Amino acid sequence: MLEIIDYGGGNLGSMTRCLERLDIPYKRVGGSGRSSVSAQPSGNYPLLFPGVGAFGAAMQHLHDRALTDRIRGLVNDGVPYLGVCIGLQVLFESSEEAPDVPGLGLLPGVIKHYRRGKVPQIGWNALKEGPIKLNSALTTNDPLNKASTEENLATLSPLEAKRQALRVFVAQQGESATAYFVNSYYPVPDAPELTLFTADYYGDFCAAAQLIDSQRNITAFQFHPEKSGPFGHQLIQEWMTHVV
Repeated sequence: MLEIIDYGGGNLGSMTRCLERLDIPYKRVGGSGRSSVSAQPSGNYPLLFPGVGAFGAAMQHLHDRALTDRIRGLVNDGVPYLGVCIGLQVLFESSEEAPDVPGLGLLPGVIKHYRRGKVPQIGWNALKEGPIKLNSALTTNDPLNKASTEENLATLSPLEAKRQALRVFVAQQGESATAYFVNSYYPVPDAPELTLFTADYYGDFCAAAQLIDSQRNITAFQFHPEKSGPFGHQLIQEWMTHVV
């Protein structure tokens, strides 16, 4: 079971259809205010925050629905969190899109605007390894054999297995690890180790962020896995199976 944060903006339809195809049960939570979903996140299930929208408006929606402190508290208490698009951006401290609006501050860093190329970036882009390099021994088995992933992760501590699970999966996909982006802004984490994957749009940028330690379990994608075909759908399944 997942709890999907319906913050009152963006279209959640593609994500809920993806979860239904994957047979992952979910319920929508939205807090108070004008949201049609009155329940607050319970903290009993992992949180999924998808959607599209502007940083300032998204944060205002969260404030209006008394979700800001609730999300921050649950994540700091260890509830697994997966953010997609705006669900990634609000994790950071601030955004050039709305400089005077603070984000959730769960990840140190800022959201910046693309200075080159056509903005927004729209389309497919290849995911690449982040600054923290994957141990090659974890990907030497047959990439088409799902059991090999299980065996490789089993050699690690439980915490390290969570950190490496998506890295192993993406590395095994090779050239198939392409995702669909629609974004004018991108995250710039303060610490290199927070970057899970990069992609190249007139220079490398952080395409996914992750912070997993003894207290927190945060993963977030700037791209849309739910719109990224079989690869993206399986990425969500891998998160559910190995990171949560």
